[in-house]
Amino acid sequence: MTTILLLASLATLGYAAWYLILCSVSPWERCRRCHGARSHRTAIGTRRDCPRCDGTGIRVRIGRRLLDYIRTEYRAGSQ
Repeated sequence: MTTILLLASLATLGYAAWYLILCSVSPWERCRRCHGARSHRTAIGTRRDCPRCDGTGIRVRIGRRLLDYIRTEYRAGSQ
């Protein structure tokens, strides 16, 4: 039982470390709404720029936002 919990916690920590490294190396990902196509179809069938990514097709990863928030708070507290 202890071995399973240890392996599960190590796997979770490994995944978290991998994701933080990924966010620091590659902070951008494809937009989830338009899938990188920069536009999507509206209810009446016309195409318009994706409002979530502002028509760029990419957005900042959630982990990168978290890293930037922590860095900003740390710098604000150090002043």
